Amino acid sequence: MPRPRCFRRICGRPSSNYFKPAGIPLALLEELVVSADEFEAIRLKDFEGLEQEEAAGRMKVSQPTFHRILASARRKIAEAIVKGKAIRIEGGKRKV
Repeated sequence: MPRPRCFRRICGRPSSNYFKPAGIPLALLEELVVSADEFEAIRLKDFEGLEQEEAAGRMKVSQPTFHRILASARRKIAEAIVKGKAIRIEGGKRKV
């Protein structure tokens, strides 16, 4: 049986939880979901410019776990930009 998933510390909240390409009706777009922990990893590493070790410490996860979360978020955001998909930020087990 797998280990239960730990809560991650999330301090930042997005000012908007939905992003889509301009000029395309939402009904015609595919949507990708970025979890709250993926958003926080992007915020800490790419927006605040922290090193992975420090960012992982702030989220209360190991550095390898932080790396996996960050890689997943970057992959989703890149796919949305390249393929013109909408991004929705939601959910995730967390402690604020």
